[in-house]
Amino acid sequence: MKSKSLNSNLHKANRAKKDEFYTQLIDIEKELKHYKEQFRGKVVYCNCDDPYESNFFKYFAANFNTLGLKKLITTSYTKSPIAGGQLPLFEVKGLKPKGKEPFKIELNEVTDADADGAVGLTDVKWLLKNDANISASLKGNGDFRSEECIELLKQADIVVTNPPFSLFRQYVEQLVDYKKKFLILGDQNAVTYKETFGLIKENKLWHGYDNGGTKWFQVPNDYDIETESRIKTENGTKFFSMGRIVWYTNLDTTKRHEKIVLYKKYTRQEFPKYDNYNVINVDKVADIPMDYEGVMGVPITFVDKYSPAQFEILGIANSARWIGYECFTLIEGKKIYNRILIKRKK
Repeated sequence: MKSKSLNSNLHKANRAKKDEFYTQLIDIEKELKHYKEQFRGKVVYCNCDDPYESNFFKYFAANFNTLGLKKLITTSYTKSPIAGGQLPLFEVKGLKPKGKEPFKIELNEVTDADADGAVGLTDVKWLLKNDANISASLKGNGDFRSEECIELLKQADIVVTNPPFSLFRQYVEQLVDYKKKFLILGDQNAVTYKETFGLIKENKLWHGYDNGGTKWFQVPNDYDIETESRIKTENGTKFFSMGRIVWYTNLDTTKRHEKIVLYKKYTRQEFPKYDNYNVINVDKVADIPMDYEGVMGVPITFVDKYSPAQFEILGIANSARWIGYECFTLIEGKKIYNRILIKRKK
């Protein structure tokens, strides 16, 4: 029994370590620039973000007035691995950075505290150093599922963060249950999760804008990365590349209203059907035939180009299971990777 408990604890510790990805400010800026008007007058909550390390907090604090925020709330989790290390942004009055007890920060305004004629991050830093009213210790460990963090969630209009990838299902479920707007990062393959796909199919969740290329995340310096090409160190800071990380949101985007320009015509040779099912296979989103009226199986990257006005999503399938539509992706017995099943709207 003791061995089982030890293994469970080791698994949890390893999972927590694997969830320690710190988003770079440049990636946040590239995405958030598209939603500025949707943040005006809103309460923003970053509930997986330690202000000592979080670039999400840094972004919203520095742009508090530019975005016209009503309030910014952020909560920290128990003892981040890089606390007080590479990204110690602030000192907070009444709190001990080295001890790293979980705490919350609530900003209701950011004024020109240092009287330099401009309002920005230096003023936030001054407030955190000198105003004990905007910060407080949490009773629990700061987990987004804790009672006190849920109470803060209830106040929020929009949640923006990089949640633990291993808890993505539970995290999105909570946001949906509490009817919150959100903009979060997640693995592209989360599209294939039953819960996530159901929201996409019902047009309750979609991709954000900046989903191309490779994103680099800061990780703890003892993070084990086997692939050399996916690791780099800059000024003593360790980064890990993740090419499949995309933005998920239910905030409106202009791109989801833009139809894909179709140019190819259907031929039996180029678009074979799956074994025993009247569904054609399309290997590239750009190759979706413009003149085919039936059901098509397309790569999961289709979600990034999906316009509800152009296509209907029927289900998702692979060679082992199906969700929402009975189809297994086999062509002459050969397995085809996950496919989203779609049909053009007339």
